[in-house]
Amino acid sequence: MVSLRVGTYNILNGLAVASGQVRDRDLHAAITALDTDIVALQEVDYGQLRSGRADQAAIAADAVGARSWRFAPSLIGDPSGRWEAVDLLSSPDEPSYGIALVSRIPLHSWQARAFPAASVPVPLKVAGRRGLTPVNDHPRTVLAAVADTPEGSFTVAAAHLSFVPGWNVRQLRAITRWLATMPAPHVLLGDLNLPGNVPARVTRWFQLARTRTYPSWRPRVQWDHALASAAVTAHATTTHRLAVSDHAALTVDIDLEPGT
Repeated sequence: MVSLRVGTYNILNGLAVASGQVRDRDLHAAITALDTDIVALQEVDYGQLRSGRADQAAIAADAVGARSWRFAPSLIGDPSGRWEAVDLLSSPDEPSYGIALVSRIPLHSWQARAFPAASVPVPLKVAGRRGLTPVNDHPRTVLAAVADTPEGSFTVAAAHLSFVPGWNVRQLRAITRWLATMPAPHVLLGDLNLPGNVPARVTRWFQLARTRTYPSWRPRVQWDHALASAAVTAHATTTHRLAVSDHAALTVDIDLEPGT
């Protein structure tokens, strides 16, 4: 058995909702507090003006003492303005936005898959705005790698799915089929934009945590999930209400048997 702490955190490009500020030290402190072996991050900025041109995946990697990490851009440009699709797993040389997978455990055989943006806007509650705001979707990305331990290997994946109903379900089904081609067992971490036990019902995987994660100051719904394709023993499940983001971070301490 392998014992480790996994987590997922939508960092809202490092924004502290209460202050409206984005500071590298706040993001570093938030990631450090999670003390994860593997963490999936969503809404990650690289070189964006709004976040001080920071490389936020690198900040997270430093915070946990990562041995392996990767930023997977979903788009180049401004996610709330003009943007264009980007090659997955590319090393960005201009402002971009996407997801990251950060690990103290060695990872290899990196793979990524993109999903196009939904064609219709959806009215959503946006931090700092009253009422509902029509929000356009953007391309979505899933990032996966094989983790090596002395006991064996397994696959871990990070995802941030569409908020458009139906699109996110189709994306999740495609991800489970895609991960089935990689070494088992599989652990999927991310903001899936699906509530409660819906991801477990869609995938028929084991749900490692049932806890509300959004909004962070008074969680009422679970958008953030940890799933496993095989029986995994989940111990402590924690939601972390941190200064950064409108999502609470989710961590789960698990025992996993590679090769099952």
